[in-house]
Amino acid sequence: MTSNTPAPVTLSYPFTGRWRAKNSPARRVPSHGTDLLGTSYAIDFVAVGEHGRGAPLSLASVFGTEDPEKFVGFGAPVLAPLAGRIVESYDGECDRIARRSQLSLLGYSATQGRRLREGVPALAGNYVVIDPTGEGPFVLLAHLRRGSIRVRDGDFVEQGRAIGECGNSGNSTQPHVHLQATDSTDWEHAAGIPLRFCSLGAPELPAESEIVEI
Repeated sequence: MTSNTPAPVTLSYPFTGRWRAKNSPARRVPSHGTDLLGTSYAIDFVAVGEHGRGAPLSLASVFGTEDPEKFVGFGAPVLAPLAGRIVESYDGECDRIARRSQLSLLGYSATQGRRLREGVPALAGNYVVIDPTGEGPFVLLAHLRRGSIRVRDGDFVEQGRAIGECGNSGNSTQPHVHLQATDSTDWEHAAGIPLRFCSLGAPELPAESEIVEI
C-alpha cells in the first residue's frame, strides 16, 4: 500500500456459509480492471457448495445459459457488513440468466458499453449503500435479488442485519455479491477505498479464488 492509498475499511463478511472470493484486490488493483465508479478495490463473493462450485456442471453450463435459481447463492441472505445508515438503494432490476459457458459470455461481453451508458443500476443491479459515520466511507453491496431488499433509505442498520438476498441483477453473469467502499456516492467521480474483513482473527483480504467459510 502506497502512502497515497487510503486506510482500509474493516468490515465483517456479508454472508454465512461457503463463498469463493473473485476479482480480489489481493490479486491486482484495480481489481475489476477499471477505476470507474469507485471499483478500484471492489471484491466479489460467489457462494459455493461442498465441491467448490456455484452450481452443478451441466450441458447448459458448458454450451448455453442457466437459470440463476440453480445456483447455491441465489436467494442467500446478504448481511450488513457494518453498522450505519442506508443512504442509497435501488430495487428495480430483474435477475438475469446466468452464463458460465464461453459461448454465452462472448455475446454478453458486447453489452458492456451499453450498460455503462445506462448508468449505475444497469451495472450494479439492485443495491444498497451504507454510510457508517454520516460522512462516509460509503459501502455498496450490489447484484441483489429483485424484490429482496429489506431496508429503505434513511434506515439505520446494525452490523449483521439481513438487508437483502444474493441475486443476479445488473452486470452479473452468475449470482454473487459485489462489495466496494468509496469516498463518495457521486459515482462518476468516486474513488475506491481498500477493504479488509474481520471474522474471528485479524483483518484479512481473501486471495483470488480463496474460499471463505463463516
